[in-house]
Amino acid sequence: MIIEFRVKNFRSFRDEAVLNLVASTDVSNEELSVRATGNKAVPRLLRTAAIYGANAGGKSNLVRAMQLLRGIVNDSAKLQAGQTFNIQPFRLDPATDQLPIEYEITFLLGSTRYQFGFTLTPRKILSEWLIVYKTRQPTTWYERIFDEASQKYEYKFSTHLLGSKSLWSEATRDNALFLSTAVQLNSDQLLPVFEFLTEKLVVFENGIVPNPDYTISQIAKTTADRTREFLSAADIGIANIQLRTQEGFTAGMKFDLATGKIEAVPKELRDVTVPIFEHRGRSGGAVFDFSDESEGTRKLFALAGPLFDIIEQGKVLVVDELDRSLHALLVRQLIGIFQNPDLNQNGAQLIFTTHDTSLLEGDLLRRDQIWFAEKDENQSSQLHPLSDFSPRKSEAIERGYLSGRYGGVPTLRTPRLT
Repeated sequence: MIIEFRVKNFRSFRDEAVLNLVASTDVSNEELSVRATGNKAVPRLLRTAAIYGANAGGKSNLVRAMQLLRGIVNDSAKLQAGQTFNIQPFRLDPATDQLPIEYEITFLLGSTRYQFGFTLTPRKILSEWLIVYKTRQPTTWYERIFDEASQKYEYKFSTHLLGSKSLWSEATRDNALFLSTAVQLNSDQLLPVFEFLTEKLVVFENGIVPNPDYTISQIAKTTADRTREFLSAADIGIANIQLRTQEGFTAGMKFDLATGKIEAVPKELRDVTVPIFEHRGRSGGAVFDFSDESEGTRKLFALAGPLFDIIEQGKVLVVDELDRSLHALLVRQLIGIFQNPDLNQNGAQLIFTTHDTSLLEGDLLRRDQIWFAEKDENQSSQLHPLSDFSPRKSEAIERGYLSGRYGGVPTLRTPRLT
């Protein structure tokens, strides 16, 4: 589970932004919103967090930052020598335009806390560190710093980190993380950290949903009944799902670390498996292709397979604009899955951005689960939790947000159109 995520000097975030998922002392909605970790230092973590803000306020940039961190960990060791990162610091201040971007993420694996971070420019990793808390006392397993004077990296290793550390450090290029290189060269001890950041951290940015192929593959195995139940529970009129094989083109998505773009990757013409949906009414039934369904139904179907996997494996799902193409009640249902301790038994988390203010009312989300992103007078994004404003228990949060009390809303004026 993620404890905390920090980023600084990334796109619209000039100053450090901190998303903290440690539960406050509030005990409201405890059973649904909070998971006990068994770790004395961080005994309670939030299952979900919602981020609000005006358009261009910084919400999507926070999600992009998480996606980029995941991409750098996963792919940096595969880059060619001299290949640069497509990263963008805060450009509206000459003092930060040439400074590095800073990352740090703290998370739990079992009962052990890990604190991993690095700083980088488009050309190189400047520093990198991994701090491990097997007990309350931290141990720095390794630290790597680029020395400008010698133009070389200085490494410090703990005796707790085992393996061919000299070999790994010598093999780590300027544009690669030591973590990624060491794992590529068979570090069993660092592999769980690498796998958490690349496999257990699942990010859907820019409103992009996963390819439906994963859900299709899962239906072909064991999850047909669960997928049907998931869609039926959403009240979208689907009575049954079947698979059909036909000739067609497949397409995939590729994230290019060097360019920062997500691009469609065409594939050859071949037999493909597609879902067929059966709808039933009082007067009869009919079968519809995937393309005949609404955008919301297609999104739910594409999410179903990954969602089952995320819940079962205790992963972290980060979604930009969770409410896009989905009814407010369906969004509540998705949040409810993560906050249902009977369904979510392995500590899966959901972090999402949204404009759906109806989620602010009722007892679905606690005060410490609600965050706001907004820009200051310097056009620098700031991130802060609702709990900073100490709202009263009876306070109408939705009304307060829309009135601008907590920030994160646009300042509107009537445009001149003539």
